[in-house]
Order: sequence, then structure tokens, then C-alpha cells
Amino acid sequence: MVLKQRSILPGFGLAMGFTLLYLSLVVLIPIAALFLRTTTLSWEQFWTTITAPRVVASYKLSFGASLVAALINASFGLLVTWVLVRYSFPGKRIVDALVLSSLVN
Repeated sequence: MVLKQRSILPGFGLAMGFTLLYLSLVVLIPIAALFLRTTTLSWEQFWTTITAPRVVASYKLSFGASLVAALINASFGLLVTWVLVRYSFPGKRIVDALVLSSLVN
């Protein structure tokens, strides 16, 4: 008699199914609708839409906020790296583990 080997991750199939359903409902369907809506526009309508003042302002805000976030992240990352390499302090191994776990994920 052959026993079925127990899975290391019980419920993985159900969790993966729920994840894919959620992903398709929240992300993929709106992106597909956006793409299909865009294909109905002529090049002139498309260009007019993407160069509208409100849309250009949203581009500036999005890219500006991304740039500021990247600069802040780089600054604090450099500071944490400098402290971890240069100094010894209580809890250093915990901070190092947190930094490494954020790199892996």
C-alpha cells in the first residue's frame, strides 16, 4: 500500500487559486479593458488624450513622487549600510537579518 506524501504547504492549491482569481479580477481585467478601449481610438484621439494638461500633470506627479521616494530610499539604505558595516552595536544581527530578508523578498 502506497501512502500519499503530505504536502509541505497544506492548502497551497486553494491559496494559489484564490491568488490567481484575485489577481485577475483586480489587476488583469482592468488592464485588458484599458487596452481594448485604447485600440478603439484613432492616433489623433490617442495623442490628444495622452497630452492633455491634466494627464501631463499626473505624469509629472507620478514620476516626481517616484524620484523622491527613490532618493529617500537610497539615502536611508546608504545610511543603514554604513552603520552596519562600520559600527558594532546591540541588535546589529537583527537589523542585518531584517535588511537581508527584505533583499530576498
